[in-house]
Amino acid sequence: MKAVGTYEPLPVTADHALVDVELPEPKAAGRDLLVRVQAVSVNPVDVKIRASFKSTDGSPRVLGWDAAGIVEAVGPDVTLFRPGDEVFYAGAIGRPGTNAEKHLVDERLVGHKPKTLDFAEAAALPLTAITAWELLFDRLGVPYGQKTQAGSLLVINGAGGVGSILIQIARRLTGLTVIATASRPETRKWVLDMGAHHVIDHTQPLDAELAALGIPNVEHVAGLTASDKHHEAMAKAVAPQGRVALIDDPKSFDIVPFKRKSVMVGWELMFTRSIFQTNDMIEQHRLLEEVSALVDAGVLRTTLTEREGHIDAATLRRVHAKIESGKAMGKVVLVGF
Repeated sequence: MKAVGTYEPLPVTADHALVDVELPEPKAAGRDLLVRVQAVSVNPVDVKIRASFKSTDGSPRVLGWDAAGIVEAVGPDVTLFRPGDEVFYAGAIGRPGTNAEKHLVDERLVGHKPKTLDFAEAAALPLTAITAWELLFDRLGVPYGQKTQAGSLLVINGAGGVGSILIQIARRLTGLTVIATASRPETRKWVLDMGAHHVIDHTQPLDAELAALGIPNVEHVAGLTASDKHHEAMAKAVAPQGRVALIDDPKSFDIVPFKRKSVMVGWELMFTRSIFQTNDMIEQHRLLEEVSALVDAGVLRTTLTEREGHIDAATLRRVHAKIESGKAMGKVVLVGF
C-alpha cells in the first residue's frame, strides 16, 4: 500500500524530510479496525515527530493521526463498528500513523463520521476536538452543558486547530465568556466566527489586554502555545482559585507564582489514554460520538480552512512548512492518494 514516511530528522525543505513509500497492508486483530483512509489533517505533533525521529532499523515512521475513512475489516473482538462504516478518529501515537492508504486503529479511539460532513471536513476535527473537550471538561473542570455557569475562559491562540474548536465548544456548551487571542485581521475575524465574545492581541501583555476589556481576571486559562512567553501574564490574569491547562511543551514552566492564588495548573495530552491503555480508553469513542452528533445537529462546525491536495510526500512537506510557520489558521486537510 502507498504511505508517506520519514527516516531521519531533516528540515522540511529537504526532499527526503518526508518520502513516498510502499508498505505491506496491515491486518486487523483484536479490537482493531482496518480503515481505508479517505482524508487526513496535519497537526503540530506531526511536525514535532518528523523533526526528531531517527530510524534505527531502516524502516520509515509513518506520521499522521487525524483521519476519516471507511472501515474495511474488523478484528475478532470488535463490537462497535462493522465493515462499511464511515469513521473519524485520531490514532495512537505509539503506532504507525494515518498517512497511509490503510490504517489500523483501536475501536475505542474511533467515532462514526458526522453524516453532514464529507471526509475532508470530518478529518479536520478528531485530534483537536478530543484535546479541546478533555481540556475544558476534564482538566479545567468546567461542567458540560451548564449554560448558566458564570465565569470566563481565556484561549491563548484562538485561531489554531485546538483553539478553533475549543472556542465553539465553550461558547455553545457552557455559559462562560470566551476571550480568544489573535493578532492578524484574518485570525481575529476567524475566532469571532468561531464564537469568541472578545478578541485580544497575544503580541501584547495578556493581562493588560484583559484589563482594557474590563475583565481583570479569568477563572480558566487554556494555554495552547507559547506558554513560557505568556507565563507571567497568565499568573497575573488568572483569578484566585482558578485553573490553568496547557497543551504545549515549554522548556520550563514555574508553577510557584500560582501558589498564592491557589491555582490548579495541569496539562492535557489526548494521547494519554492510548499510551497507557487506561481503563477508560473508550471515553474517546464516546466523546467523538457526541461531537459527531453535535455537528449533525448544527451546534458545532468543521474547522477545515484549506484542502491542500492529495496525500503524498510533496504535499505533506508543504503543509508541514505551513504548520512550522506558526501562521496556520484552523485545519489543513489532504484528500485521497
